[in-house]
Amino acid sequence: MKRKNCFRLSAALLWLNCAAALALGQVASVPVESAPAPASAAPISVYARLIDPAKGMTADDLVRYALEHNGELLAARRMIAEAQGRLRQAGLKANPMLETSGKQAVTTPDNNQMFSVELPLELGGRRQARVLVGQREVEMRQAEVRDFERKLAAEVRMKYADAIATARKLKLTEELLESTRNSHQLVQARVEHGKSAVLEKNEVWVELNRADAARLNVESKAEIALLELKKVIGAPPEEQLELRGEFAAVQPAPAAAELLKQALAMRPDLMTLRAAERLAEAQIEQVRREGRIEASVFAGYERMSNGYDVLGFNEAGRLTPVNAVFHYATFGVRFTLPTRNKNQGMIEAAVAAAEAARHRREFAELVVRNEVASVTARLERARAALAVYRERVLAPAQQNLDVVQKTYTLGYKTALDYLTEQRRYIEVENDYTEALKEYLEALAELDRVAGVTLREEKQ
Repeated sequence: MKRKNCFRLSAALLWLNCAAALALGQVASVPVESAPAPASAAPISVYARLIDPAKGMTADDLVRYALEHNGELLAARRMIAEAQGRLRQAGLKANPMLETSGKQAVTTPDNNQMFSVELPLELGGRRQARVLVGQREVEMRQAEVRDFERKLAAEVRMKYADAIATARKLKLTEELLESTRNSHQLVQARVEHGKSAVLEKNEVWVELNRADAARLNVESKAEIALLELKKVIGAPPEEQLELRGEFAAVQPAPAAAELLKQALAMRPDLMTLRAAERLAEAQIEQVRREGRIEASVFAGYERMSNGYDVLGFNEAGRLTPVNAVFHYATFGVRFTLPTRNKNQGMIEAAVAAAEAARHRREFAELVVRNEVASVTARLERARAALAVYRERVLAPAQQNLDVVQKTYTLGYKTALDYLTEQRRYIEVENDYTEALKEYLEALAELDRVAGVTLREEKQ
């Protein structure tokens, strides 16, 4: 009985082993490459379509393009024309007033006609005050437009930095994909000659598709970054736009004291707030003058025709109805006496607006001081990070990759080891790209803080 049970147990174990072996054989026989093979063919390089090192547009070229095509900026410039129109209107003299009226008696032929003209004098320099307010508004609108240009230039440079940094990552990803594709072809040839295992080929195939998926992801980011750049500069999405793709050379950071002095003197936003302060002071003077005595001169002519229901003799001795016509010339001066309304409320409102403008200007100057300190520190750290990458990271990472490649060529390392080291090197290059982008953005921030729209303004 025991021998029979042992036999049944052995048969069951044998059946399970056979089933497991058959299942493993089926799994091993399923080719991984039976999935769709998007990475089998070399794709067209999108990087080459985005970057032209010779004829591509630089950051300053894009800023010039944006200053000519950005719709928001064009609309802001029309605000200057509006202010100039109001300035012209403010300088015009008041119009004279013409008044005419007539009277006609209902039961008698008596009637009366009157014509008069009145001219406001605008005493107390009312027109000069209006003109001064108009001039201050024009100055403020001009400063606002320059500030819009400064902010637009900084945004364009930020978008440019993002676009070329993403393009550089795309180039590295395309290189990784091409290298992985070559490794896969090499391993496939080795497998066909029996020098490598099928498993190694499948692992490299997975890495190849992984690199292709990464390439598609970065390619999407690069195209979106370019579209964002087109949106800022005012270019249509279908327009061909190629970038120079060069990162700025490392240069010494300006002295914080000199940068602060330049920012306080050149920043258009501070000029705008100072112009708003002067505008508020001019408005105070305007409402004060409008609250003083006002006068206008007038002159007119009046004709009166009166008669009575009786008869009298005329110069010829004949009976005729009694009727007389009178002619009057009228003239005088009309005063508006500010006994109760002296514009007290308007003066209080204007004074409050002037104080608010002063507080905004003082706070903006404090913000500028903080921004100068911030951008100086940011630029210094970005320069230091670039120095670390260039002196202590890039060269050792390249040497490590070269060593692994040689050992892989000699057969001491597998293709997967080489691809892993290459992926690590790409990560180092991507980190270096982020450092380059950070330095470029720090330079753009430096221009924004210093009030520079185009780099030529510095020279």
